[in-house]
Amino acid sequence: IEANDHKQIKIVYTEVLKSDSGLVSYTYPLNTEKFSSAPIHSVSIKVDLASDQPLHSIYSPTHEVEITHVDANHAVIGYEANDVRPDTDFQLFFAPEKSDVSLKMLTYQTGDDDGYFLLLASPSLELKSKPEPKDVTFVLDTSGSMSEDNKLKQAKKALQFCLANLNGDDRFEVIRFATEPESLFGALTPADDKAVSQAEKFVSGLTPEGGTAIYDALNQAMALRPAKSGRPYVIIFLTDGEPTVGETNDDKIVAETNQAADEGTRIFCFGLGTDVNAQLLDRIAANTKAASDYVLPTEDIEVKVSNFFAKIRDPILSNVKLSFPDGVRVSKMYPQALPDLFKGDQLVLTGRYSGSGSGGCALQGDAGGLSQTFSAPVTFEKESVEQPFVPRLWASRRIAYLLDEIRLHGENSELKDEITGLARKFGLVTPYTAYLIMEDEQTRKVAEKNQILRDFAEDSPAQAVGGQIYSSLSKDKTGDEGVDLARGQNAMKYAMTPESAVSRSNTEFAKRLGVSADTVAALPPPGSPAAVANIVADASPAQAGARLVQYTQQAKYIAGRAFYLNGNQWIDSNVSEQNSNNEIKLKFGSPEYFDFAARHPEMEPYLSLGRNVRLFVAGTVYDIFDNSTPDNS
Repeated sequence: IEANDHKQIKIVYTEVLKSDSGLVSYTYPLNTEKFSSAPIHSVSIKVDLASDQPLHSIYSPTHEVEITHVDANHAVIGYEANDVRPDTDFQLFFAPEKSDVSLKMLTYQTGDDDGYFLLLASPSLELKSKPEPKDVTFVLDTSGSMSEDNKLKQAKKALQFCLANLNGDDRFEVIRFATEPESLFGALTPADDKAVSQAEKFVSGLTPEGGTAIYDALNQAMALRPAKSGRPYVIIFLTDGEPTVGETNDDKIVAETNQAADEGTRIFCFGLGTDVNAQLLDRIAANTKAASDYVLPTEDIEVKVSNFFAKIRDPILSNVKLSFPDGVRVSKMYPQALPDLFKGDQLVLTGRYSGSGSGGCALQGDAGGLSQTFSAPVTFEKESVEQPFVPRLWASRRIAYLLDEIRLHGENSELKDEITGLARKFGLVTPYTAYLIMEDEQTRKVAEKNQILRDFAEDSPAQAVGGQIYSSLSKDKTGDEGVDLARGQNAMKYAMTPESAVSRSNTEFAKRLGVSADTVAALPPPGSPAAVANIVADASPAQAGARLVQYTQQAKYIAGRAFYLNGNQWIDSNVSEQNSNNEIKLKFGSPEYFDFAARHPEMEPYLSLGRNVRLFVAGTVYDIFDNSTPDNS
């Protein structure tokens, strides 16, 4: 390349991809952080995936990707990000096979503890049996507050889209409610052109006025389900407030959904704005094996609701159940309640297992009033360490479930201890888990040099913010705080990757504190003299909250271990867990250092973190240091 010139280089190569239990794996080297600490302005990946067989179970465990199915044998997968420091290679799994429903499993098992599994289940886009006819009731809040921020106008457009996308064999009803509910037809009605046109006219004429009779509206919608119809019954519930008319007790409203849940009714809840009772909507959705979502004033109601309805338009299986091979016991599966399966949808299930062996895994569900079963061979490995993301994804969902238990039912020491242990072990640090880890280290009187959140422990204002936020976990039901909390929890509960579980949860938390990403990025490194001075100079809740968010970004998960950055030193989470008194100091680059590396080749991924690493190996703490490296502290 001539001086001051530019040349474009194009590399074309062929690679044979590895298959694991029928899942083909592709990895693209994207970990640039080991070569440069500077952020990359723009990162984008486009995978054009074509197969001679139908494609199933397209899944990335490392990045949040957008998947577009061109047809059954062709898909395009995309990822984009700006100003990031990529520290993880891009990985993609896909399953090419001719089957109506694909069932694929990945496992992780080492030692004597229970193993971890991830099951991917997805129906083919070329499924021979057409989607089930469904019954749908749209329930729309038209109380006076819906006039604010164009909420009713957007919600009406969303319902118009849903009505236009009903299948011909579907039946439907529309209920608007304010001080009292009012139904359009009084019964489920076939979705022919005449009925849909009548519904569109009814929706367009709705105006905002009155109170919010949530209890009565839900009761009327649930009562519409015909006995033994054999059809999936879905209620799409949109509201911008909390119950103010009729029954207003949360527990009694949720209890009313018990029978509907037993009958298979699904109540999908959309909270519009930030005045909703987020805790109530979450409980209703969870109780009926559905989901909840929240649309902020800055977001488009029409886009969110329309995208959701497009996904559930074509049901394939309802009342889904799974069975596993004999000799294997599965437990702690997430999502806990298996959702219905829709065309183009994918179930990503994580869990624990004991025992090992191969056999049939069966997915059973109702379709058109008849029971259908799809099965495939799976293997629960006795030892398998190739997919370390599997236990971490399970842990992120488990933590979200435990935090929800605290949010909805109150805390106890067992819940706190398990959350703390999982978050520390897997490097899943959010403001809630960071506070619990720090509190646990102080309670156990962990030596300062072994504390994995040492910088946070020395920041009293940030600790105060963390304590306030944690104590509000079970108190914030409504308002900005309740909605941000619910959105953060949903992000972790339904996350497809461990990284997205943490980052999206932290994003919602930062929003709650009014902290922008730019504010966090502008902070000096934790432990540096500038950071210490900043703590003293500005103890305001906003600045303390920004620092708390910053502390959650000091963790890395590498080859099955979590490490935490304090000053310029990376600390193995096992050091804090064991708090061992056996310690050996090793100067980076010394003969003793290289001898240690030669004797412990399995430590290579951890030694690559840098010149100052505190490691726990076989009952001993190894303190690797380099006097020539400036210490932030």
